[in-house]
Amino acid sequence: MEIKLDDLQGQEIAYLLQEHMDDMHTQSPAESVHALGIEALRSPDITFWSVWINRSLAGCGALKALSPHEGEIKSMKTSSGFLRRGVASALLKNILSEAERRQYKTVYLETGSMDHFKPACELYERFGFEPCSPFGNYQEDPNSLFFSKKL
Repeated sequence: MEIKLDDLQGQEIAYLLQEHMDDMHTQSPAESVHALGIEALRSPDITFWSVWINRSLAGCGALKALSPHEGEIKSMKTSSGFLRRGVASALLKNILSEAERRQYKTVYLETGSMDHFKPACELYERFGFEPCSPFGNYQEDPNSLFFSKKL
């Protein structure tokens, strides 16, 4: 498994991010979809990684700088052919390591509240994330769950 910084130029990553966006719109009402499109992910305050196994794209994720001391995990997605193979755990370890390197005090994330998102919530809880109130520009939403982790 190789985790590398990604410039969001490859066709494989474009397809995976579109699949992620389509999936989010299938699972959540439009006003509750907080996934970022590929252009928004190219923002200078976002670092994006892709995960590769034997030259196949296995997943992706990003870390957005919210302040000098806080970050937000964005766009965590595992390719369907690589589910339950440790891709998300390895990527989350990588993102948290970068957050620590940046000396962030807190890392946040938002995910859906529906059953579809239960495996993601369980992953985040295994890594020490705890439920929290909406952060940044988020508002209370019955379709969203918010988590934070102190570093």
